Amino acid sequence: QVQLAESGGGVVQAGGSLRLSCTASQSLFGVDTMGWYRQAPGEQRELVARITRDGRTNYADSVKGRFTISRDIAKNWVWLQMNSLKPEDTAVYYCNCDAYMQGLWTMQNFWGQGTQVTVSS
Repeated sequence: QVQLAESGGGVVQAGGSLRLSCTASQSLFGVDTMGWYRQAPGEQRELVARITRDGRTNYADSVKGRFTISRDIAKNWVWLQMNSLKPEDTAVYYCNCDAYMQGLWTMQNFWGQGTQVTVSS
């Protein structure tokens, strides 16, 4: 069962831009913080950016000033605008959120399947 669906990944040259999109399944309720993480080959998954329901944002130092996260509270959509991309940004990018799932009483953390971003030199 897929709870989050990402799109927008691709191959770009260094200095280029991409816009990633993610939407939560209707099976999720009370979606709280949403965010983007990435995982490069041989490395652990790391936070890229996240945004709370009231619009507070956090960014990894490596992307601050280049990436911008935004969301639509009503529709549970989240976007990541990535500018001035660097080869080190190459990774699988995953959408993430805290939410309730139908039939459960506690909030859980959910992940999308990931979308590949490749930045060539």
